[in-house]
Amino acid sequence: MTMLLLAQLDMGCCGMTLNSIPLHPASLRPLRTSVGASLQRHKRNWVWNQFFVLEEYTGDDPLYVGKLHSDVDKGEGKVKYVLNGEGASSIFTIDENTGDIHATKRLDREEQPYYTLRAQARDRATNLPVEPESEFVIKVQDINDNEPKFLDGPYNAQVPEMSPVGTSVVEVKATDADDPTYGNSARVVYSILEGQPYFSVEPKTGIVRTALPNMDREARDQYLLVIQAKDMVGQMGGLSGTTSVTVTLTDVNDNPPRFSRKSYQFAVPESLPVASVVAKIKALDSDIGPNAEMDYRIIEGDGLGVFRVVPDKDTQEGVIILQKNLDFEKKSSYTLKIEASNRNIDPRFLSQGPFSDTAMVRLTVENVDEPPIFSPLSKMVVSEAAKVGTIIGTVSALDPDSTNSPIRYSIDRNTDLERFFNIESTTGVISTAKPLDREANAVHNITILAIESLDPSQVGKGAALITVMDINDNAPVFAIEYETILCESAGPGQVIETISAVDKDEPPSGHRFVFSLTAETAGNMNFTLRDNKDNTASILTKRGGFQRREQAMYRLPVLIVDSGTPALSSTNTLSIRVCDCDLDGTPQSCGTEAFMLSAGLSTGALIAILACIIILLGNECRPDDRDVRENIVRYDDEGGGEEDTEAFDMVALRNLNAVRDSKARRDVTPEVPTLYCSRPPPYKITPDNGIFREFIWDRLKDADVDPSAPPYDSLQTYAFEGSGSVAESLSSLDSLSTDSEQNYDYLSDWGPRFRKLADLYGHSDSSNIFSS
Repeated sequence: MTMLLLAQLDMGCCGMTLNSIPLHPASLRPLRTSVGASLQRHKRNWVWNQFFVLEEYTGDDPLYVGKLHSDVDKGEGKVKYVLNGEGASSIFTIDENTGDIHATKRLDREEQPYYTLRAQARDRATNLPVEPESEFVIKVQDINDNEPKFLDGPYNAQVPEMSPVGTSVVEVKATDADDPTYGNSARVVYSILEGQPYFSVEPKTGIVRTALPNMDREARDQYLLVIQAKDMVGQMGGLSGTTSVTVTLTDVNDNPPRFSRKSYQFAVPESLPVASVVAKIKALDSDIGPNAEMDYRIIEGDGLGVFRVVPDKDTQEGVIILQKNLDFEKKSSYTLKIEASNRNIDPRFLSQGPFSDTAMVRLTVENVDEPPIFSPLSKMVVSEAAKVGTIIGTVSALDPDSTNSPIRYSIDRNTDLERFFNIESTTGVISTAKPLDREANAVHNITILAIESLDPSQVGKGAALITVMDINDNAPVFAIEYETILCESAGPGQVIETISAVDKDEPPSGHRFVFSLTAETAGNMNFTLRDNKDNTASILTKRGGFQRREQAMYRLPVLIVDSGTPALSSTNTLSIRVCDCDLDGTPQSCGTEAFMLSAGLSTGALIAILACIIILLGNECRPDDRDVRENIVRYDDEGGGEEDTEAFDMVALRNLNAVRDSKARRDVTPEVPTLYCSRPPPYKITPDNGIFREFIWDRLKDADVDPSAPPYDSLQTYAFEGSGSVAESLSSLDSLSTDSEQNYDYLSDWGPRFRKLADLYGHSDSSNIFSS
């Protein structure tokens, strides 16, 4: 037996009804073999595997799709039919008794074109299958329910103006969601609703083309087209959709430039500066962009070298520019013939004529009252030895106007503040007003004013460059301040210094100096001078055995003569200091005051310190009865606190065994001042003050070799008392002791400033915690 599939297809669009569909012979399989064969049961299949159902059904009742039937079903109600798969029970239902299939919802082929389901016949009592499960398809049959749509619209397109007929502009494309394999529902044709007669569209391809020749952008540059797409091959009853196409005509160079007038006239003041704009003219061109760009040139006229014309890239105007100064008195008008031509030519339109035009331009020069004009000035030269009133040169200016006004001259004193020069107001003669000094100012650049007598507001300016010539009026001198060191170990013939000279003058052939010793010192037995013939000289020793204890300083006069006319000379003194040097010739200490020099201290300061120490020890120099308060100086400086250690390094004071460094200093030691005392004792080193001699000697050595010591004299107090001093301690720290017998009550007599000290240390105040 065989399961039968019956379908009813309602072709609403065609008015056809298929109530029953015959079985396809190839789908039938025999249930039994030929006669004589043994009985054998075969698998049963459905006779058809596909249903059709129309989309968009709008009836009130469920849409009948088809019927399932098995030959096992004898109509006794023992067989039931079951449906599974896509849309089973939700979209498609089956009557389990009859096998009728219905669609309960409206179907849309564009959403889902087919559904795959599985059908089975079962025994109602045992629920066992009486037919094997088989798969079939319900296909949704298309109807024309979608109009064509332009998914890329609306369109914008461009086409050059003057394009020939049939030039492609743009291709439009419409799509139809209906089934393209069934009927004509998705077969689209195109037509143009708006835009004729300028454009057309190909019905099958949708290509828009030009339909008229010589469309001119300058007349109309934009068109709006409406294109329709209709399905069912354009037949009546088909659906349609539209889109718009905006077509813009692009510019081509089909128009030459044209001047609006054939002649132009402009007035130009003669005072107009060079490079100024004189006038602007413009040729009109209906084209735009690069097609309207123009070049201008002067092709004829008497102002070819005086004027030039250039295009303005923004406005496309011809800008006439002045190249030379105008002079109304010489020429009062100019005529120019100017051509304007397109820069970018389209060969297709050359037959329409030349793409250029010309116009005449007349420029009238206007007379302007101008200031005086100076003649070219020559450079003036004057000697610095010139006397006051010496004539240097003459300047000249003229009134360029026809009035030819008389001129009066003066000097702009802002350029001659010290009034070195005068000028004669009517003749322009320049003369010296003060003595000149080339070394102070070698060149004077002064401004001369020329004023019209008839119109003082007209002032011309000129420049006078006056060069002051040199004379030999300065004697040569040492180039630098020499600090010459002579080691005690120096031998005869040793060069101890090389000297050179400078001269403020500048002779044309350069300087040539001659060095020599003065006549008074030429025969000395200590030093000699050798002129090196290259504007330098060497100082040499004549002997050896120099001793700083015998003579610490030598002064050698040196005569320097220049090569000027007349020659000038000067005597310069070279100071030579005798020093104790190490084996490498590095000075360690210089002069007899080396015993007393310390870091940055002058000789007088060191002698004063040493003398006061000796006075305290020997009691040979006592203070007079003057008020002690006269020696007290108040310094309102609190200092930098405990961190301020750079100025007074107390560690150095406590270190009596400082290491002697080999680094040298070359300080210039000043003259030793006289130290006065009531009884000046002869200086000598005695056993009583030996510790002070050693202390000062060590500090002296440190200062001589310290490269960081200041290069000037400074007074520093070394608060070192030594040991076992007969004066005992001078410190006030002992005043804290309650056993001190010193009475400081006398401080009250010194005035209000010392009353605080008297209160602290005097016996009169018993409430003080300190006792004096």
